[in-house]
Amino acid sequence: MATEARLIVDCRCQTGEGVQWNHLRQEIFWFDIPGKVLYSAKPDGSGVKARPLDRMASAAGIVDRETLVIAAQGGIFRYDLTTDSKTKLADLEPDLPGNRSNDGRVNPAGGLWIGTMAHGESGGVYSGSVYQYRSGQLKKLFGDIRIPNATCFSPDGRTAYFADTPNKIIMKRPIDPSTGEPTGFWSVFADTHNDPGAPDGAVVDSEGFIWCARWGGHRVIRYTPDGRIDREIMVAASQVACPGFGGADLKTLYIATARKNLDAAALEKQPHAGGLFAIEVDVAGQQETLIKA
Repeated sequence: MATEARLIVDCRCQTGEGVQWNHLRQEIFWFDIPGKVLYSAKPDGSGVKARPLDRMASAAGIVDRETLVIAAQGGIFRYDLTTDSKTKLADLEPDLPGNRSNDGRVNPAGGLWIGTMAHGESGGVYSGSVYQYRSGQLKKLFGDIRIPNATCFSPDGRTAYFADTPNKIIMKRPIDPSTGEPTGFWSVFADTHNDPGAPDGAVVDSEGFIWCARWGGHRVIRYTPDGRIDREIMVAASQVACPGFGGADLKTLYIATARKNLDAAALEKQPHAGGLFAIEVDVAGQQETLIKA
């Protein structure tokens, strides 16, 4: 199996995020958070559509073929892909205008977990929290977070994974498979201080292994269910931000990257930073659970 992902969309996102395979449309979706764009493309990267947004957005849940629920700065929105119009469903931290949404994913119970953080990523600012949006209700799950990432869930819907990126530790926590809400305490899944980069977005495959993007590490690392490194996928961009499985058989790993804060010298070495990359793998991901909107 190849170990280096190939560029399929040279979109040059400032910060790519929220990679999601929409099986109802057979398209891959992702965001550029600072660029305020929702992208979509066919499985091979062709047919790219860039939908401009009026605010920073970062994660989505699939309602039906024409509708998403998106998490964005200041709110949770219902987004119509036919008309490119949106309707607010809930306010998101209206008392914290300096915050924005970041990493998020829908769990097997149909709830969208979404993290928030300080927009400027100010060092030491613990203004972020993690919420769940499910069945019309937005509920805060936990707080005191700097940069929420690696949000993903085991196939049986009983375990949530999460990382506050600067800590470089991926945590796990039992959750109720019927509600998606935590039922127990956090424990360490993998201490990644000795692994290249820091944990960013992550996704769980059908075998229960965690694929974690490594910000600053030029790679995605697959961790075994007991937290050991199983394999690494190299990426021609240092700031690897978010992986997601897609394609008809769910055996293509799509990888969003970023070019934010890279100087001219770094961009000369990695001109396609911010692009969407892909690689075929020998294990399938999980089909996206439709959000209970």
